[in-house]
Amino acid sequence: MSKHLGPEVPPVPELVTEGTLERRIDDHKASLDDGNGHEATAVAPLSKNEPIVTRKELWSYYLYYNGDNGVGPLGYSMTLFQSLATAAGFDPVKGPGSSCTAPDSSGQCVLPWGSGTKAVSSVVLVANGVSFAVMTLIFTTIGSAADYGTFGRWLLFAVTVVCWAAQFASMSLTSPDRWGAAMGLFMIGFVSYGATLVFYAALFPRLARNTPHARNLREKLDNGEISAEEYEVEESLEKNRISNISTMHSNIGYIVTLALNLSLLLPRQNDPKVDNYVLVLTNGYWVLTGIWWFIFQQPRPGPPLPKGEHYLTVGWKQIWVALKQYRKLPYTFTYLFAFFLLADGLNTTGTLVSICQNDKFQFSFLYNTYLGLSQAVTSTISTLGFWYIQKYWKISTKKMFVVTNVVTICIPLWGMIGIWTTKFGFHNVWEFWAYNVVFGLFQAPYYAFSQTMMAELSPPGFDNMFFGLFGLSNRASSMIGPNVIQAIIDNTGDNWKGFPFLFALCVAASVVIWFGVDVTKGRREAVAWADEHRHLAAGGGVAESSDATQEVFYPTLIVRAESQRGSYSVLHSKEAPSYPQAPLQIPSRGDIL
Repeated sequence: MSKHLGPEVPPVPELVTEGTLERRIDDHKASLDDGNGHEATAVAPLSKNEPIVTRKELWSYYLYYNGDNGVGPLGYSMTLFQSLATAAGFDPVKGPGSSCTAPDSSGQCVLPWGSGTKAVSSVVLVANGVSFAVMTLIFTTIGSAADYGTFGRWLLFAVTVVCWAAQFASMSLTSPDRWGAAMGLFMIGFVSYGATLVFYAALFPRLARNTPHARNLREKLDNGEISAEEYEVEESLEKNRISNISTMHSNIGYIVTLALNLSLLLPRQNDPKVDNYVLVLTNGYWVLTGIWWFIFQQPRPGPPLPKGEHYLTVGWKQIWVALKQYRKLPYTFTYLFAFFLLADGLNTTGTLVSICQNDKFQFSFLYNTYLGLSQAVTSTISTLGFWYIQKYWKISTKKMFVVTNVVTICIPLWGMIGIWTTKFGFHNVWEFWAYNVVFGLFQAPYYAFSQTMMAELSPPGFDNMFFGLFGLSNRASSMIGPNVIQAIIDNTGDNWKGFPFLFALCVAASVVIWFGVDVTKGRREAVAWADEHRHLAAGGGVAESSDATQEVFYPTLIVRAESQRGSYSVLHSKEAPSYPQAPLQIPSRGDIL
């Protein structure tokens, strides 16, 4: 039995006064003990005005991610940029005019940069760092605004079109002297791609709350057929289902895209423009699979933008309000901070390994395609496997995250070994095959579970705001890593000297998440925080009086219907403003939940 923080409302009278509901507030915890060992379970409010997710809509959601798989903006674009930059650079040992790819080259390669030179690897890391800084500006400025009206719907469409345009424009990158343009297009594509991932992911918590299965679960909760605790577990599994299946589709799209690219790379491998053709084909596949989401997505608008606010400023105000109240959401903000460092370490590790891989295979699109296929196949298998294990044994999201996380932080550890020996540590061909297989087996489900953990800890109705902060922690976090690593590489001329810093960063962040984040308590705090700060969001901040004409303030934050006992119980609440002579009506069970 869940704890009642206020006395029960008598089941017979329909109308009660404010004094009838004696409210107690605990702003820091959403669950407390009632002396009998029971906890209050916070259930997120649900608006039944939102349309139920159709099969066509859900499949179009999956198909968008099928095309938005990162092969182009995350993989090929960076390889093309690094290839042109290397071709335009020179060996610092032999001086300007020398070739970085000559058989007798020193292995170092620099480009003119400002009044001096900079290593090509450092230039690539600078491009990544600046891109992440721009993402930070985007997510903090307009991320929260996406929660209002239909702005989020059009925001995803806009950043998607920008990414498509940047990828098609890569057709013009055909000579080394255009390495600067390649850098610019890479950054535009990378930033817009990162934004698509964040604003796409922000959609799935709302979809998960409105699937037929989720609605059926809510009806069972309303009818007293399942407890709130059971509902909480099943709703979490529903979020994991959509997150894992969408991740699986991304991996399937990765496989299909790479297989299609082989139809160009193999017969035209001696064509100097084949890499450009491949980028156009890759992007065309995304356009073909991604356009359907914008056609079949059903409207689920947020509340209107508050009067006097602007889309470019409301985000900063929302974030400031949230940050000032971090003590009410300690686990959410602990996760965001720790994941900021973890993602910084892992994203920069991936970039550094890719730089080593491109050097090893001489920027070959064909060889990178083979390696990408090995990663994509194992990613698909592992995503399905981890989801089956979680579903069968009903394992919590955090435990699944920890298992995948342990393996992923071993990647920079392995690279660190390469400082002292060339037998191991990303110096050999077989190691890059092993890296892509291990990355596929554990990193793909790691991304899925980290995303679901954010959904668990996000206040309902503030999905874009907190996924914007998550995007800042995930996609836009790599401002520290690239800058530190490029400085290390500039000073030492050794790519491998960057791995120790990345390993330490990943371990420190992981320990905080493992031992400092309680997802169950964090979820309950998030529900309470959301209802406190937006009574009209997603269900029942306002109740109508008996004559259906007078609106009165309905003060409860979280209310659960005890249908078997015919009563309502206040689980968490805040003081309401005074409304003299305005009776409070307890809505029907379906309206509350």
